[in-house]
Amino acid sequence: MEDPRRATPRTDRVLADPRLREAAERLGPGLVKQTVVETLRRCRAGEVAPEDVADVAYAALPTSASALRRVLNATGVVVHTNLGRAPLSAAAVEALGVAAGATDVELDLATGRRGRRGRSAMAALAAAVPDAGGVHVVNNGAAALALVTCALAPGREVVIARGELVEIGDGFRIPELLESVGARLREVGTTNRVRLADYADALSEQTAFVLKVHPSNFVVSGFTSSVSVRELATLGAPVVVDIGSGLLEPHPRLPDEPSAAAVLRQGADLVTASGDKLLGGPQCGLMLGRAELVERLRRHPFARALRVDKLTLAALEATLAGPTPPVARALGTSPAVLHERAAALAATLADLPHLEAAAVPSEAAVGGGGAPGVTLPSAALSLPVALEVPLRLDPVLPVVGRVESGRLLLDLVAVGPCDEDALLGAVRRAASAVAGAPADPGAEV
Repeated sequence: MEDPRRATPRTDRVLADPRLREAAERLGPGLVKQTVVETLRRCRAGEVAPEDVADVAYAALPTSASALRRVLNATGVVVHTNLGRAPLSAAAVEALGVAAGATDVELDLATGRRGRRGRSAMAALAAAVPDAGGVHVVNNGAAALALVTCALAPGREVVIARGELVEIGDGFRIPELLESVGARLREVGTTNRVRLADYADALSEQTAFVLKVHPSNFVVSGFTSSVSVRELATLGAPVVVDIGSGLLEPHPRLPDEPSAAAVLRQGADLVTASGDKLLGGPQCGLMLGRAELVERLRRHPFARALRVDKLTLAALEATLAGPTPPVARALGTSPAVLHERAAALAATLADLPHLEAAAVPSEAAVGGGGAPGVTLPSAALSLPVALEVPLRLDPVLPVVGRVESGRLLLDLVAVGPCDEDALLGAVRRAASAVAGAPADPGAEV
């Protein structure tokens, strides 16, 4: 009897399939060949019929050359760090497409001479925060604070409250960041309490600036006291405030979250913030404040190492000048509207007799280190917990929710109405997968 593996087609013959040749132009020959080689391995193992190799390989190709997958954020965390923080607006995504080619990012088309890099993006940022005399952008929030320290405090002291020596994501700590670029820290107060007199007593000729860091990812309550920016501004030393989340103007649902405009009005000389959190834009670090200080930062040699690319500039400008970005839209949606949407989704799934779907109240969060402890009333589609893994592994559009009290909740605060059909499709596929799986006495669908 002839070995069926002899019928396995040659690699070059499979790659000659017109569909795979076209895919190689779009995705790259290496990725297509890798997929074909894996399919041929399955063919030799008897998992794929020889005549189906090209079809199976074509179906297995990814939709893009990147391994990143689009994910539907139904966790109830608006700015989810593990899911890329702020989703960009449609205008920002369109701007990325324009910026991907040759652009006038550093060319003045009117004169034909070199122009100010990202001038339109900087103008949009300045217009969004009129209280700032100058603005500049680097590649993330930590970079903004590092540049400020490197430019203003090499070999000098930065006065900071002990309760604001915070740790940010992945084990990075603000004090270590400041010291790594040459500053010496002068800590004042205690973990839970600091007074204006503590700052005043610490000031000397060695003081470069007073730094106030918003503890954006934790809350200290009880016997506490802190010093406002307005009070710090009376000390005579420059005041730098790291607000973290990138809120440009006060928000009614986040009354305790500092905004760049409010902090500048209170007397801060410089404000640093992230662009991919409450601003709702791309990852970048914002610096806003006194014009002469911002220009000093912009011209510092270290600024070149932190420069943002044309894609970031384009997305930032579109976020600032364009329509309401998804993060702001999510914060502005009422719980009643979210519950109506959840109820409509549950009703749509009523044709699946074995799927228990219901609309339930939910508690969402800002996330991304913004507004710690603040609960956002929301609504969710409640589903059997058995659907959690199939939804997360959905081949078309992974959906990430959260498990609570033995149920899978798909919170709608960060899910736009335009994604509801995709969400329903994923739920139906997950329900079908679970229904077709071997019976599990402990699972209900």
